[in-house]
Amino acid sequence: MGTKKLYRNMRLFTPVDCGHPLAGKEQANVKEIKKAAMLVSGGIIEKIGEEEEILKNVCPCEVAIEKDFGGACVIPGFVDPHTHMCFAKRREDEFGMRLAGLPYLEILARGGGILSSVNAVKAATEEQLFETTKKLALAALAKGTTTVEIKSGYGLELGLELKMLEVIGRVGRETPLDVVPTFMGAHAVPQEYKGRADEFVDEVLVKQMLPKVKEQGIAEFCDVFCEEGVFSVDQSRRLLKAAKEMGFDTKIHADEVNDLGGAGLAAELATRSAEHLLAASEENLRAMGRAGSIAVLLPATAYSLKKPYAPGRAMVDWGVPVAMATDCNPGSCFCESMPFIFGLGVMCMDLSVEEALTASTLNAAYAVNRAKKLGSLEEGKQADFLVLDGERSPTTPARPRSKRSTSSASTWRKIRTKNKKHETAKAARERPPFSYLYTGFAAVISVSERRARIACRHKTTARRSGCLRPSATRRCRTFRRCRSV
Repeated sequence: MGTKKLYRNMRLFTPVDCGHPLAGKEQANVKEIKKAAMLVSGGIIEKIGEEEEILKNVCPCEVAIEKDFGGACVIPGFVDPHTHMCFAKRREDEFGMRLAGLPYLEILARGGGILSSVNAVKAATEEQLFETTKKLALAALAKGTTTVEIKSGYGLELGLELKMLEVIGRVGRETPLDVVPTFMGAHAVPQEYKGRADEFVDEVLVKQMLPKVKEQGIAEFCDVFCEEGVFSVDQSRRLLKAAKEMGFDTKIHADEVNDLGGAGLAAELATRSAEHLLAASEENLRAMGRAGSIAVLLPATAYSLKKPYAPGRAMVDWGVPVAMATDCNPGSCFCESMPFIFGLGVMCMDLSVEEALTASTLNAAYAVNRAKKLGSLEEGKQADFLVLDGERSPTTPARPRSKRSTSSASTWRKIRTKNKKHETAKAARERPPFSYLYTGFAAVISVSERRARIACRHKTTARRSGCLRPSATRRCRTFRRCRSV
Protein backbone atom coordinates (compact mmCIF):
# COMPACT_ATOMS: atom_id res chain seq x y z
CA MET A 1 0.00 0.00 0.00
CA GLY A 2 1.26 3.44 -0.86
CA THR A 3 2.40 5.86 1.84
CA LYS A 4 3.01 8.98 -0.22
CA LYS A 5 0.87 11.78 -1.60
CA LEU A 6 1.08 13.18 -5.09
CA TYR A 7 -0.12 16.67 -5.96
CA ARG A 8 -0.19 17.50 -9.64
CA ASN A 9 -1.47 19.80 -12.37
CA MET A 10 -0.62 22.99 -10.50
CA ARG A 11 0.88 26.31 -11.52
CA LEU A 12 3.59 26.69 -8.89
CA PHE A 13 5.28 29.87 -7.69
CA THR A 14 7.95 29.86 -5.01
CA PRO A 15 10.84 32.08 -3.91
CA VAL A 16 14.25 30.53 -4.47
CA ASP A 17 16.17 29.89 -1.25
CA CYS A 18 19.84 30.87 -1.68
CA GLY A 19 20.78 30.09 1.92
CA HIS A 20 20.26 33.65 3.15
CA PRO A 21 17.46 36.25 3.30
CA LEU A 22 16.80 37.71 -0.12
CA ALA A 23 17.56 41.40 -0.62
CA GLY A 24 17.76 43.85 -3.48
CA LYS A 25 17.06 42.34 -6.90
CA GLU A 26 17.19 38.84 -5.38
CA GLN A 27 13.96 39.52 -3.47
CA ALA A 28 12.01 39.34 -6.73
CA ASN A 29 13.55 35.98 -7.61
CA VAL A 30 10.41 33.84 -7.81
CA LYS A 31 10.46 30.54 -9.67
CA GLU A 32 7.46 29.54 -11.77
CA ILE A 33 6.63 26.03 -12.98
CA LYS A 34 3.58 26.23 -15.23
CA LYS A 35 2.65 22.60 -14.83
CA ALA A 36 4.15 21.19 -11.66
CA ALA A 37 3.80 18.16 -9.43
CA MET A 38 4.87 17.52 -5.85
CA LEU A 39 5.51 14.21 -4.11
CA VAL A 40 5.10 14.40 -0.33
CA SER A 41 6.07 11.82 2.27
CA GLY A 42 5.42 12.35 5.97
CA GLY A 43 4.65 16.02 5.43
CA ILE A 44 8.04 16.61 3.72
CA ILE A 45 8.51 17.39 0.04
CA GLU A 46 10.34 14.46 -1.52
CA LYS A 47 10.16 15.56 -5.16
CA ILE A 48 8.95 18.73 -6.84
CA GLY A 49 9.26 19.98 -10.40
CA GLU A 50 7.77 19.59 -13.84
CA GLU A 51 4.87 17.18 -13.73
CA GLU A 52 6.08 15.05 -16.60
CA GLU A 53 9.47 14.50 -14.98
CA ILE A 54 7.98 13.72 -11.56
CA LEU A 55 5.54 11.16 -12.99
CA LYS A 56 8.34 9.43 -14.89
CA ASN A 57 10.16 8.77 -11.64
CA VAL A 58 7.28 7.84 -9.36
CA CYS A 59 5.86 4.36 -9.09
CA PRO A 60 2.06 4.52 -8.77
CA CYS A 61 2.08 1.71 -6.22
CA GLU A 62 3.92 4.04 -3.79
CA VAL A 63 1.20 6.70 -3.91
CA ALA A 64 -1.65 6.48 -1.44
CA ILE A 65 -3.39 9.72 -2.37
CA GLU A 66 -3.32 11.75 -5.55
CA LYS A 67 -4.83 15.22 -5.99
CA ASP A 68 -5.32 17.05 -9.24
CA PHE A 69 -5.34 20.82 -8.58
CA GLY A 70 -6.82 21.60 -11.96
CA GLY A 71 -4.18 24.12 -12.96
CA ALA A 72 -4.67 26.17 -9.79
CA CYS A 73 -1.97 28.47 -8.47
CA VAL A 74 0.10 27.05 -5.60
CA ILE A 75 2.42 29.11 -3.36
CA PRO A 76 4.21 28.48 -0.05
CA GLY A 77 2.19 28.87 3.14
CA PHE A 78 2.39 32.32 4.69
CA VAL A 79 4.77 32.85 7.58
CA ASP A 80 3.66 35.60 9.99
CA PRO A 81 6.84 36.65 11.85
CA HIS A 82 5.39 39.29 14.20
CA THR A 83 2.18 39.02 16.23
CA HIS A 84 0.84 39.81 19.68
CA MET A 85 -2.17 37.53 19.36
CA CYS A 86 -1.89 36.16 22.90
CA PHE A 87 -4.17 38.54 24.79
CA ALA A 88 -7.34 38.45 26.87
CA LYS A 89 -9.44 41.38 25.62
CA ARG A 90 -9.63 43.73 22.63
CA ARG A 91 -9.25 47.48 23.14
CA GLU A 92 -12.08 48.86 21.00
CA ASP A 93 -12.51 51.81 23.34
CA GLU A 94 -9.20 53.27 22.15
CA PHE A 95 -10.31 53.42 18.53
CA GLY A 96 -12.30 56.61 19.05
CA MET A 97 -9.34 58.20 20.80
CA ARG A 98 -7.08 57.48 17.84
CA LEU A 99 -9.66 58.83 15.39
CA ALA A 100 -9.80 61.98 17.49
CA GLY A 101 -6.07 62.37 16.94
CA LEU A 102 -4.72 61.22 20.31
CA PRO A 103 -1.22 59.73 19.73
CA TYR A 104 -0.59 56.17 20.83
CA LEU A 105 2.20 57.16 23.22
CA GLU A 106 -0.25 59.54 24.92
CA ILE A 107 -2.81 56.73 25.25
CA LEU A 108 -0.06 54.59 26.78
CA ALA A 109 0.89 57.37 29.20
CA ARG A 110 -2.77 57.48 30.38
CA GLY A 111 -2.69 53.80 31.29
CA GLY A 112 -4.18 52.55 28.04
CA GLY A 113 -2.54 50.66 25.23
CA ILE A 114 -0.26 47.87 26.36
CA LEU A 115 -0.88 48.61 30.04
CA SER A 116 -4.63 48.09 29.53
CA SER A 117 -3.94 44.67 28.00
CA VAL A 118 -1.70 43.83 30.97
CA ASN A 119 -4.62 44.35 33.34
CA ALA A 120 -6.84 42.14 31.16
CA VAL A 121 -4.28 39.30 31.11
CA LYS A 122 -3.90 39.60 34.89
CA ALA A 123 -7.66 39.15 35.32
CA ALA A 124 -7.99 36.23 32.86
CA THR A 125 -7.49 32.56 33.62
CA GLU A 126 -4.99 30.58 31.59
CA GLU A 127 -7.86 28.73 29.88
CA GLN A 128 -9.56 31.98 28.86
CA LEU A 129 -6.28 33.30 27.49
CA PHE A 130 -5.75 30.08 25.54
CA GLU A 131 -9.22 30.15 23.98
CA THR A 132 -8.77 33.74 22.78
CA THR A 133 -5.36 32.99 21.29
CA LYS A 134 -6.43 29.72 19.68
CA LYS A 135 -9.39 31.43 18.00
CA LEU A 136 -7.11 34.00 16.38
CA ALA A 137 -4.55 31.38 15.39
CA LEU A 138 -7.20 29.31 13.59
CA ALA A 139 -8.54 32.44 11.88
CA ALA A 140 -5.01 33.09 10.62
CA LEU A 141 -4.78 29.49 9.39
CA ALA A 142 -8.01 29.90 7.43
CA LYS A 143 -6.39 32.83 5.60
CA GLY A 144 -3.28 30.85 4.68
CA THR A 145 -0.87 31.34 7.59
CA THR A 146 0.89 28.07 8.37
CA THR A 147 3.60 29.39 10.72
CA VAL A 148 3.13 32.22 13.20
CA GLU A 149 5.35 33.99 15.73
CA ILE A 150 3.56 34.96 18.95
CA LYS A 151 5.03 37.27 21.58
CA SER A 152 4.39 37.56 25.27
CA GLY A 153 4.50 41.07 26.69
CA TYR A 154 1.11 41.67 28.27
CA GLY A 155 2.34 40.36 31.59
CA LEU A 156 5.34 42.54 32.53
CA GLU A 157 5.89 40.42 35.63
CA LEU A 158 7.42 36.97 35.88
CA GLY A 159 4.30 34.93 36.69
CA LEU A 160 2.15 36.51 33.98
CA GLU A 161 4.88 36.34 31.33
CA LEU A 162 5.37 32.64 32.05
CA LYS A 163 1.60 32.13 31.86
CA MET A 164 1.52 33.76 28.43
CA LEU A 165 4.45 31.70 27.16
CA GLU A 166 2.80 28.51 28.39
CA VAL A 167 -0.35 29.45 26.49
CA ILE A 168 1.66 30.22 23.35
CA GLY A 169 3.34 26.82 23.56
CA ARG A 170 -0.01 25.13 24.02
CA VAL A 171 -1.39 26.85 20.90
CA GLY A 172 1.52 25.32 18.99
CA ARG A 173 0.72 21.87 20.36
CA GLU A 174 -3.07 21.99 19.96
CA THR A 175 -3.56 23.73 16.63
CA PRO A 176 -2.29 22.87 13.15
CA LEU A 177 0.04 25.87 13.02
CA ASP A 178 3.74 25.92 13.73
CA VAL A 179 4.17 28.51 16.51
CA VAL A 180 7.38 30.41 17.28
CA PRO A 181 7.39 31.76 20.88
CA THR A 182 9.03 35.12 21.69
CA PHE A 183 9.62 36.56 25.16
CA MET A 184 8.81 40.28 25.27
CA GLY A 185 8.77 41.24 28.92
CA ALA A 186 10.20 44.57 27.72
CA HIS A 187 6.97 45.59 26.00
CA ALA A 188 6.31 48.54 28.33
CA VAL A 189 7.48 49.87 31.68
CA PRO A 190 5.07 48.64 34.40
CA GLN A 191 3.23 51.34 36.30
CA GLU A 192 4.99 50.37 39.54
CA TYR A 193 8.36 51.05 37.82
CA LYS A 194 7.37 54.35 36.25
CA GLY A 195 10.44 56.57 36.22
CA ARG A 196 12.64 53.57 37.07
CA ALA A 197 13.02 51.86 33.69
CA ASP A 198 16.73 51.15 34.29
CA GLU A 199 15.88 49.20 37.44
CA PHE A 200 13.18 47.25 35.62
CA VAL A 201 15.60 46.30 32.85
CA ASP A 202 18.61 45.40 35.00
CA GLU A 203 16.99 43.91 38.09
CA VAL A 204 13.77 42.37 36.77
CA LEU A 205 14.22 41.54 33.09
CA VAL A 206 17.90 40.58 33.05
CA LYS A 207 18.28 39.03 36.50
CA GLN A 208 14.85 37.46 37.04
CA MET A 209 12.82 36.93 33.90
CA LEU A 210 15.38 35.99 31.26
CA PRO A 211 17.04 33.22 33.35
CA LYS A 212 13.67 31.72 34.30
CA VAL A 213 12.36 31.77 30.73
CA LYS A 214 15.59 30.19 29.50
CA GLU A 215 15.50 27.56 32.22
CA GLN A 216 12.00 26.48 31.18
CA GLY A 217 12.86 26.56 27.46
CA ILE A 218 9.59 28.21 26.49
CA ALA A 219 10.86 31.01 24.23
CA GLU A 220 13.32 31.19 21.32
CA PHE A 221 13.54 34.96 20.88
CA CYS A 222 13.84 38.02 23.09
CA ASP A 223 12.25 41.24 21.86
CA VAL A 224 12.15 44.82 23.21
CA PHE A 225 10.09 47.92 22.42
CA CYS A 226 12.77 50.54 21.75
CA GLU A 227 10.86 53.78 21.56
CA GLU A 228 10.64 57.22 23.16
CA GLY A 229 8.77 56.91 26.45
CA VAL A 230 9.30 53.14 26.59
CA PHE A 231 12.87 51.73 26.47
CA SER A 232 15.89 53.73 25.34
CA VAL A 233 18.59 52.52 22.98
CA ASP A 234 20.98 51.94 25.90
CA GLN A 235 18.39 50.00 27.89
CA SER A 236 17.51 47.94 24.83
CA ARG A 237 21.19 47.25 24.17
CA ARG A 238 21.77 45.93 27.72
CA LEU A 239 18.75 43.67 27.54
CA LEU A 240 19.50 42.23 24.09
CA LYS A 241 23.16 41.66 24.91
CA ALA A 242 22.17 39.77 28.06
CA ALA A 243 19.64 37.73 26.08
CA LYS A 244 22.27 36.79 23.49
CA GLU A 245 24.66 35.70 26.21
CA MET A 246 21.96 33.39 27.57
CA GLY A 247 21.37 31.83 24.15
CA PHE A 248 18.28 33.71 22.93
CA ASP A 249 17.95 34.92 19.38
CA THR A 250 17.01 38.60 19.31
CA LYS A 251 14.50 40.99 17.74
CA ILE A 252 13.73 44.67 18.30
CA HIS A 253 10.70 46.94 17.88
CA ALA A 254 12.53 49.89 16.36
CA ASP A 255 11.72 53.46 15.29
CA GLU A 256 7.96 53.03 15.04
CA VAL A 257 7.12 56.59 16.07
CA ASN A 258 10.45 58.39 16.41
CA ASP A 259 13.88 57.90 14.87
CA LEU A 260 15.46 56.86 18.15
CA GLY A 261 18.24 54.82 16.55
CA GLY A 262 16.69 51.40 17.06
CA ALA A 263 17.51 50.35 13.50
CA GLY A 264 21.13 51.33 14.12
CA LEU A 265 21.13 49.17 17.26
CA ALA A 266 19.72 46.26 15.23
CA ALA A 267 22.65 46.64 12.83
CA GLU A 268 25.16 46.97 15.68
CA LEU A 269 23.99 43.79 17.41
CA ALA A 270 23.07 41.98 14.17
CA THR A 271 19.66 41.11 15.55
CA ARG A 272 17.64 38.59 13.60
CA SER A 273 15.18 41.32 12.68
CA ALA A 274 13.98 44.82 13.42
CA GLU A 275 10.25 45.52 13.31
CA HIS A 276 8.09 48.55 12.33
CA LEU A 277 10.80 51.00 11.12
CA LEU A 278 8.36 53.70 10.01
CA ALA A 279 10.69 56.48 11.21
CA ALA A 280 14.08 54.81 10.71
CA SER A 281 16.79 56.78 8.92
CA GLU A 282 18.26 55.74 5.58
CA GLU A 283 21.71 55.47 7.16
CA ASN A 284 20.56 53.00 9.81
CA LEU A 285 18.47 51.01 7.35
CA ARG A 286 21.44 50.61 5.01
CA ALA A 287 23.49 49.49 8.02
CA MET A 288 20.84 46.85 8.73
CA GLY A 289 21.20 45.60 5.17
CA ARG A 290 24.96 45.27 5.56
CA ALA A 291 24.51 43.45 8.89
CA GLY A 292 21.91 41.06 7.43
CA SER A 293 19.15 42.10 9.84
CA ILE A 294 15.71 41.62 8.33
CA ALA A 295 13.28 44.53 8.19
CA VAL A 296 9.90 43.17 9.28
CA LEU A 297 7.33 45.67 8.03
CA LEU A 298 3.85 45.93 9.56
CA PRO A 299 1.72 47.88 7.07
CA ALA A 300 -1.62 47.09 8.75
CA THR A 301 -0.42 48.95 11.86
CA ALA A 302 0.32 52.06 9.80
CA TYR A 303 -3.09 51.63 8.16
CA SER A 304 -4.84 51.33 11.53
CA LEU A 305 -2.96 54.23 13.12
CA LYS A 306 -3.30 56.42 9.98
CA LYS A 307 0.49 56.74 9.78
CA PRO A 308 2.75 56.94 6.72
CA TYR A 309 3.87 53.48 5.59
CA ALA A 310 7.42 52.24 6.01
CA PRO A 311 9.51 52.85 2.86
CA GLY A 312 9.43 49.24 1.66
CA ARG A 313 10.37 50.09 -1.93
CA ALA A 314 13.41 52.07 -0.80
CA MET A 315 14.49 49.35 1.63
CA VAL A 316 14.54 46.75 -1.12
CA ASP A 317 16.52 49.12 -3.35
CA TRP A 318 18.97 49.78 -0.49
CA GLY A 319 19.67 46.06 -0.11
CA VAL A 320 17.71 45.49 3.09
CA PRO A 321 15.98 42.08 3.24
CA VAL A 322 12.28 42.83 3.73
CA ALA A 323 9.66 40.64 5.40
CA MET A 324 6.05 41.46 6.27
CA ALA A 325 3.80 40.54 9.18
CA THR A 326 0.34 41.29 10.55
CA ASP A 327 1.29 42.67 14.00
CA CYS A 328 -2.01 41.14 15.15
CA ASN A 329 -2.77 42.71 18.55
CA PRO A 330 -5.78 43.79 20.64
CA GLY A 331 -5.46 47.52 20.12
CA SER A 332 -3.48 49.20 17.36
CA CYS A 333 -3.84 46.44 14.74
CA PHE A 334 -6.52 43.79 15.08
CA CYS A 335 -5.66 41.90 11.90
CA GLU A 336 -4.70 38.26 11.34
CA SER A 337 -4.88 38.29 7.51
CA MET A 338 -1.61 37.84 5.64
CA PRO A 339 -3.39 38.29 2.26
CA PHE A 340 -4.35 41.80 3.42
CA ILE A 341 -0.73 42.44 4.40
CA PHE A 342 0.35 41.20 0.97
CA GLY A 343 -2.02 43.71 -0.64
CA LEU A 344 -0.82 46.63 1.49
CA GLY A 345 2.78 45.75 0.61
CA VAL A 346 2.00 45.99 -3.09
CA MET A 347 -0.45 48.87 -3.09
CA CYS A 348 0.92 51.10 -0.32
CA MET A 349 4.64 50.26 -0.05
CA ASP A 350 5.29 49.79 -3.78
CA LEU A 351 6.67 46.26 -3.58
CA SER A 352 6.31 44.14 -6.68
CA VAL A 353 4.07 41.10 -6.33
CA GLU A 354 7.15 38.88 -6.44
CA GLU A 355 8.87 40.89 -3.69
CA ALA A 356 5.70 40.76 -1.59
CA LEU A 357 5.53 36.98 -1.99
CA THR A 358 9.13 36.61 -0.80
CA ALA A 359 8.48 39.03 2.06
CA SER A 360 5.52 37.00 3.32
CA THR A 361 7.09 33.57 2.91
CA LEU A 362 10.84 32.98 2.63
CA ASN A 363 12.16 36.20 4.21
CA ALA A 364 9.51 35.88 6.91
CA ALA A 365 10.76 32.35 7.59
CA TYR A 366 14.31 33.69 7.94
CA ALA A 367 12.97 36.30 10.38
CA VAL A 368 11.90 33.49 12.75
CA ASN A 369 14.84 31.17 11.98
CA ARG A 370 12.72 28.60 10.15
CA ALA A 371 14.00 28.92 6.58
CA LYS A 372 15.67 25.51 6.65
CA LYS A 373 12.24 23.93 7.02
CA LEU A 374 9.78 26.28 5.32
CA GLY A 375 9.24 29.51 3.42
CA SER A 376 9.75 28.00 -0.05
CA LEU A 377 8.62 24.87 -1.86
CA GLU A 378 11.76 22.77 -2.25
CA GLU A 379 12.82 19.20 -1.70
CA GLY A 380 13.46 18.48 1.97
CA LYS A 381 11.23 21.28 3.28
CA GLN A 382 7.79 20.98 4.86
CA ALA A 383 4.87 20.68 2.50
CA ASP A 384 3.34 23.94 3.68
CA PHE A 385 1.53 25.27 0.63
CA LEU A 386 -1.60 27.17 -0.35
CA VAL A 387 -3.93 26.42 -3.24
CA LEU A 388 -5.44 29.61 -4.61
CA ASP A 389 -8.70 30.11 -6.44
CA GLY A 390 -7.28 32.65 -8.85
CA GLU A 391 -7.04 32.88 -12.61
CA ARG A 392 -7.41 29.56 -14.36
CA SER A 393 -7.65 28.16 -17.82
CA PRO A 394 -11.29 27.87 -18.96
CA THR A 395 -10.73 24.16 -19.31
CA THR A 396 -9.77 23.62 -15.68
CA PRO A 397 -12.20 23.03 -12.81
CA ALA A 398 -13.07 25.66 -10.22
CA ARG A 399 -11.79 23.59 -7.32
CA PRO A 400 -9.19 20.86 -6.88
CA ARG A 401 -10.26 17.30 -7.53
CA SER A 402 -9.21 14.38 -5.41
CA LYS A 403 -8.87 10.79 -6.43
CA ARG A 404 -6.97 7.77 -5.24
CA SER A 405 -4.22 6.44 -7.43
CA THR A 406 -3.94 2.83 -8.53
CA SER A 407 -0.99 0.56 -8.90
CA SER A 408 -1.43 0.31 -12.62
CA ALA A 409 1.45 1.75 -14.61
CA SER A 410 -1.03 2.71 -17.32
CA THR A 411 -2.56 5.26 -14.92
CA TRP A 412 0.30 7.69 -15.50
CA ARG A 413 0.02 7.30 -19.27
CA LYS A 414 -3.71 8.11 -19.13
CA ILE A 415 -3.02 11.13 -16.91
CA ARG A 416 -0.32 12.49 -19.22
CA THR A 417 -2.49 12.02 -22.31
CA LYS A 418 -5.47 13.73 -20.69
CA ASN A 419 -3.46 16.68 -19.47
CA LYS A 420 -2.00 17.45 -22.89
CA LYS A 421 -5.32 19.18 -23.51
CA HIS A 422 -4.51 21.68 -20.77
CA GLU A 423 -1.10 22.46 -22.23
CA THR A 424 -2.74 24.20 -25.19
CA ALA A 425 -4.57 26.55 -22.83
CA LYS A 426 -1.53 28.64 -21.86
CA ALA A 427 -2.64 32.22 -21.42
CA ALA A 428 -0.12 35.05 -21.47
CA ARG A 429 -0.61 36.92 -18.23
CA GLU A 430 1.37 39.93 -17.15
CA ARG A 431 0.95 39.14 -13.50
CA PRO A 432 0.80 35.78 -11.74
CA PRO A 433 -2.47 34.69 -10.10
CA PHE A 434 -1.19 35.23 -6.56
CA SER A 435 -0.93 38.97 -7.28
CA TYR A 436 -4.67 39.20 -6.69
CA LEU A 437 -4.68 37.55 -3.29
CA TYR A 438 -5.74 40.65 -1.47
CA THR A 439 -8.67 41.39 -3.77
CA GLY A 440 -10.48 38.16 -3.07
CA PHE A 441 -10.15 37.00 -6.65
CA ALA A 442 -7.41 34.64 -5.54
CA ALA A 443 -8.68 33.43 -2.19
CA VAL A 444 -7.05 30.61 -0.25
CA ILE A 445 -9.15 27.48 -0.78
CA SER A 446 -6.80 24.89 0.68
CA VAL A 447 -3.91 24.84 3.15
CA SER A 448 -1.05 22.31 3.25
CA GLU A 449 -1.95 18.66 3.52
CA ARG A 450 0.39 18.09 6.42
CA ARG A 451 -1.95 20.08 8.63
CA ALA A 452 -4.73 17.55 8.17
CA ARG A 453 -3.04 15.03 10.41
CA ILE A 454 -3.87 17.22 13.39
CA ALA A 455 -7.61 16.78 12.83
CA CYS A 456 -7.86 13.78 15.10
CA ARG A 457 -6.26 15.76 17.91
CA HIS A 458 -8.84 18.50 17.50
CA LYS A 459 -11.61 15.92 17.48
CA THR A 460 -10.45 14.59 20.84
CA THR A 461 -10.04 18.08 22.30
CA ALA A 462 -13.46 19.15 21.04
CA ARG A 463 -15.16 16.08 22.52
CA ARG A 464 -13.55 16.73 25.89
CA SER A 465 -14.82 20.30 25.85
CA GLY A 466 -18.34 19.15 25.00
CA CYS A 467 -18.60 20.68 21.52
CA LEU A 468 -18.55 17.25 19.85
CA ARG A 469 -21.59 15.22 20.78
CA PRO A 470 -21.99 11.93 18.88
CA SER A 471 -24.14 13.58 16.22
CA ALA A 472 -22.53 17.00 16.22
CA THR A 473 -19.14 16.45 14.54
CA ARG A 474 -19.92 18.89 11.77
CA ARG A 475 -20.73 21.64 14.23
CA CYS A 476 -17.18 21.85 15.60
CA ARG A 477 -15.61 24.71 13.61
CA THR A 478 -12.06 23.76 14.61
CA PHE A 479 -12.45 20.17 13.51
CA ARG A 480 -14.22 21.14 10.29
CA ARG A 481 -11.45 23.56 9.32
CA CYS A 482 -8.73 21.04 9.98
CA ARG A 483 -10.44 18.35 7.95
CA SER A 484 -10.68 20.68 4.97
CA VAL A 485 -6.97 21.41 4.62
